[in-house]
Amino acid sequence: MDSVNDIFRQAHQGSVAAIIQVLNDKLADSGIRTRAIFANGILQLLCEAPTAEQLEQTMLTDRVQKILDAIEPRSVRRVNINSRIVREQQLLWLEEINRDPDGQVLWSKEIVLERKNPLKRFLTDWREDRLDSLDRPKTVSPSLIREKHQFTKGIVGGLGLSAALLLAGWGIYTWQNGRSTIAPTSLQSASAVKPEPDNFATAVRLAERASEIGRTAQTPAQWKNLADTWGKASALMGTVPASDKRYAIALDRTALYRRYQEAALEKVK
Repeated sequence: MDSVNDIFRQAHQGSVAAIIQVLNDKLADSGIRTRAIFANGILQLLCEAPTAEQLEQTMLTDRVQKILDAIEPRSVRRVNINSRIVREQQLLWLEEINRDPDGQVLWSKEIVLERKNPLKRFLTDWREDRLDSLDRPKTVSPSLIREKHQFTKGIVGGLGLSAALLLAGWGIYTWQNGRSTIAPTSLQSASAVKPEPDNFATAVRLAERASEIGRTAQTPAQWKNLADTWGKASALMGTVPASDKRYAIALDRTALYRRYQEAALEKVK
């Protein structure tokens, strides 16, 4: 449930990859799979199924509308639904549809997502941002460490001035030794709290970059660059540990990005 909630929250924040994940989960019982690209302020959505009956316009449009209204992605207002019989993987499916809409799709329909009350939407977004901030690893501020050191020095110095001459030398000696042993430990603690790199998020960013490259790739060198980018994204997804709540998603995307890489390499040939 934590994984499902996390994906839904990412979809609400506008992640296209997360929106696709939610749609595929909700439409799996109908044998429909989706792909999406955000272009020119419109979420271009492709719905594919083995038969035209599964893509009946009224039924599918209504289901997609309800799912996206529930997600309410921040950056998405207009959605263009395209449907076609499932075919082999195509990286540039949107360009193919734009070039020959009648020959590529069964039908297309643009919908507009509903918007909640502005106050309710603000409270929802605030709660999502609050959850994200609580999930982020906390780091120790270097300025806070310096202030603590300065405060400790002030206390030791005050005690030294108020002590008798006989104890002053001993106090200074103790303070110097304490400083030499505490400072490395504090610095070591500060360095130990550095957050681990998020390979899942890095892989998603690489995948989004690869999608951008794929829209304009024409030469063998450009297709090779596209293949390398998909390969890096797949490799990073493959490093997500089994203890991560996004592990199941990472496994699926590792294989998906590898297929995209292979498709781009075919273009190179």
